[in-house]
Amino acid sequence: MNEWAVKLKDVRKTYRTGPIEVPALRGVSLSIAAGEFVATAGPSGSSKTTLLNIIGGLDRADTGEIWVAGQNLQLLSAGELAHLRLLRIGFVFQTYNLLPVLTALENAEFTLLLQGMPARQRREKVEKLFAEIGLAGLEDRRPAELSGGQQQRVAVARAMVTEPALILADEPTANLDSASAIALLDVMEQLNRTTGTTFLFSTHDPQVMERAHRLIRLRDGQITGDETHGGQVAAVA
Repeated sequence: MNEWAVKLKDVRKTYRTGPIEVPALRGVSLSIAAGEFVATAGPSGSSKTTLLNIIGGLDRADTGEIWVAGQNLQLLSAGELAHLRLLRIGFVFQTYNLLPVLTALENAEFTLLLQGMPARQRREKVEKLFAEIGLAGLEDRRPAELSGGQQQRVAVARAMVTEPALILADEPTANLDSASAIALLDVMEQLNRTTGTTFLFSTHDPQVMERAHRLIRLRDGQITGDETHGGQVAAVA
């Protein structure tokens, strides 16, 4: 199972509000190998974010199997899921989710602080990563003093600095102009190549779809296509 960063089998999720049921995922089966650079795409309501939240252990599936970094998430307690997220999964959100009172460096090192890493070692790791992704010299700026593209790079650094097995990026370019989006994708693709970290995006952005090495299409909570740049590798009606 460890050869797969992510493996799902017949995953189903329905949201319920009183007597109303809204199916979200309808029998999704999917395998993503370690080191892949993958995007999920589909119209609003296709359940891209639900899929990422379930893979990240932020939400629970009703039925099915979800394996991430060699662990079956359906068998883990809430505490065990939190520990897995802390050590093995990084998150990048559309709205950056940076803490405004912290500097860029403090935001990026926050997960390392939660892991108990000493301050000097945290700073060294963040400064090294900042140099690699074009943030050197911005360590002491607060989010309000950074551009949108710079803030999202800080968010990527926060996700990557713990050396996770998997990065989940939910619409990471949605609030960026085209040039900033391309620069961010350059950074993420470089990190994917140099570290072997698996990246899984949800997106509406054609630029992300074009740059992904694999594109999984969703509609109404089902996979309708699974493509690589070399052509169609799988499809589900």
